[in-house]
Amino acid sequence: MAHLLREYEWIMINITKDTLSITAELLIKDAVALDQGLLAIQQFCADMNSESGCYMAVAHQDRSEPRKVILWEMYRDQAAFDAHFNEEHTQVFIREGLTELVKATQSQPMAETFKGVQL
Repeated sequence: MAHLLREYEWIMINITKDTLSITAELLIKDAVALDQGLLAIQQFCADMNSESGCYMAVAHQDRSEPRKVILWEMYRDQAAFDAHFNEEHTQVFIREGLTELVKATQSQPMAETFKGVQL
């Protein structure tokens, strides 16, 4: 738990006006075994978390629709997000075609919200 708090604190300290957040809804295709799709998404998140410009990539499985997965991603800036698509692991994930992108939104953290937060 202490490790997660340190990571959270690091992210909050490094948020700038250029930080970009992505919320993506993925749907594991019916022809794909659920476990296979979930494992692929978990590996994809681990790979994204190794990118220098990715602060965070976390997958959340929908409780009522197990094939629906929400990704929360946070990048240093637009350039880091653009570079994400040139990464080999991203290209492999897309080529595998295990999921369908239902929706993706870009947002920006409200950095002022975190000022004074005690961790």
